Amino acid sequence: MLGSAGTLLTGTLIAGAIAAPAATADGRHQGDPAAYGATVAAERAAQKGIDWQDCPADWALEKPIQCGWVSVPLDYAKPNGRQIKIAVDRIGNTGTQQERQGSLVYNPGGPGGSGMAFPRRVVTKNAIWADAAKAYDFVGFDPRGVGRSTPISCVDPQEFVKAPKLDPVPDSEADKRAQRKLAAEYADGCQERSGWMLPHMTTPNTARDLDVIRAALGDKKLNYVGVSYGTYLGAVYGTLFPTHVRRMVVDSVVNPSKEKIWYQANLDQDVAFESRFQDWMEWVAKNDASFHIGTTAAQVEKQWDTLRAAAKKNPIGGVVGPAELLGLFQSAPYYDSSWVPVATVWSKYLAGDTQALIDAAAPDMSDTVGNAKSENGNAVYTAVECADAKWPTSWKQWDRDNTRLHRDHPFLTWSNAWMNLPCATWGAKQQTPVEVKTGKGLPPVLITQSTRDAATPYAGAVELHKRFKGSRLITERDAGSHGITNVLNPCINDRVKSYLLTGALDSADVTCAPHATPKP
Repeated sequence: MLGSAGTLLTGTLIAGAIAAPAATADGRHQGDPAAYGATVAAERAAQKGIDWQDCPADWALEKPIQCGWVSVPLDYAKPNGRQIKIAVDRIGNTGTQQERQGSLVYNPGGPGGSGMAFPRRVVTKNAIWADAAKAYDFVGFDPRGVGRSTPISCVDPQEFVKAPKLDPVPDSEADKRAQRKLAAEYADGCQERSGWMLPHMTTPNTARDLDVIRAALGDKKLNYVGVSYGTYLGAVYGTLFPTHVRRMVVDSVVNPSKEKIWYQANLDQDVAFESRFQDWMEWVAKNDASFHIGTTAAQVEKQWDTLRAAAKKNPIGGVVGPAELLGLFQSAPYYDSSWVPVATVWSKYLAGDTQALIDAAAPDMSDTVGNAKSENGNAVYTAVECADAKWPTSWKQWDRDNTRLHRDHPFLTWSNAWMNLPCATWGAKQQTPVEVKTGKGLPPVLITQSTRDAATPYAGAVELHKRFKGSRLITERDAGSHGITNVLNPCINDRVKSYLLTGALDSADVTCAPHATPKP
């Protein structure tokens, strides 16, 4: 999962505290202090605005991108209490003042992903987004806890990236006990290093932050693109602030059902990853003339098992064991753009070049900035998923569910289990997920999804489509890249562009042919 590096900022107190009334005049906030707090914070931000400046040199965001800060309450139930800072950046629309339609705010997922690179799509002249850039200022932000936005941490970053890690697939009860110990220690580390933030690291709070950002930008309504976890953030925002949405695109959708967030969603992911891994292995076999790994998917899979076993017995270069291999290889089922690079590295290894594999899969211990970013991203991922919902605390349930799943879906199941297991012993309060639904005044939302997505299975898009009345679903069939609004497919790209520019949607849902398969 993604993240961004930074140092902890201390919170500040707002002077001139405003007393919370029992309810606003329209009764909207009756009995909901967080909703009242969000209104207070947004009004304050609208008055203050954002003091845009050239970005600090070490943020690696070139001119004309500008950076700034938005203050939000740590706890929305106490809007005049401790404040934290959210880092934001923007680039102005490339068209005329007449063409400008406000800001387009972006979240790339995670939880733990930074959106600060979004304005660079204008600098790098990303053709897919060129027309939208004429109409909108592109705005990115680091969500609470991420990167430069009061970042959290659970463990020393250099310790976090150390390799080789334990093989995720357990051979014995002792292996399971070792992983359980690591997960509990990780949960304790989060509490120790960032405990003051953990109860407030929820998706609803990030959605409230998003509304404060909207107000600080001077926009009456939000234009938003969310990918992966960013779709769940968008779904929660649309539920909490339906009348504040102008245009919303959600791409590669987390299933918003309360029953799925987050334990079951991760189990569903294991099944989808196995299917997409098989797709990739079939492609590798079809391109055997380039890679020489195997001429059938079964032969390629056998080579994968052989590679795993060899790395388990003797970590490659002393640092690449099964866990590190998985870190590299899982990018192939995630993104089609990784199909060629991962197969190429594997092919080189089989031809005797072990260094290519070490370079691709082993951590760079000298990259302290990158390592802090990885650790922070993982910390936020864990904190948000653990705080959003109540998790099973019974090891028997985890063991039973993952043992059963692993039999037919061995690629990711145990690795995913250990990543999420800190939530079983989490030290901070766990919430009940928001019931995602169409609020009064919510405009039509555009949903895009590929049918064979591994990270966010297709059923999630169908579920959100059902819950957001009037939404439109664009399905990319027989494809599985994660995040399809940034993949070249005119059937998708043209509809996203048209919606963002005019609000126009097809009269019915649309199914698109897949984008081009990668070529070696």
